[in-house]
Amino acid sequence: MREIRTFELEHGEPASAWRVAQPLTVNVLAGELWLTVEGDAEDYWLAAGESFELKRGAIAWLSAGQDGARLSLAVTGGASTEVRVQRQYTPRWTWMPRWLLAA
Repeated sequence: MREIRTFELEHGEPASAWRVAQPLTVNVLAGELWLTVEGDAEDYWLAAGESFELKRGAIAWLSAGQDGARLSLAVTGGASTEVRVQRQYTPRWTWMPRWLLAA
């Protein structure tokens, strides 16, 4: 058995920084999701039905598109099946406010 968590992001909501404790798959269930991984020069726009693999130790920034986004997180591989999430809010003065979500 594995745990899957579902999240909803609103368009005006600050971007989230996720510190990945174990490999995760991000699945977009509805809307559009902006995702960037620290150290990766690319930004990714994922639509409903698309997914992205996050490696252990990665720091990923996520934000919703114009119509918001609904996504799920699922642990991929390894013995652990728990998705651990802790939220902390940290304002940043960039083009988009950000809040920190560390696992």
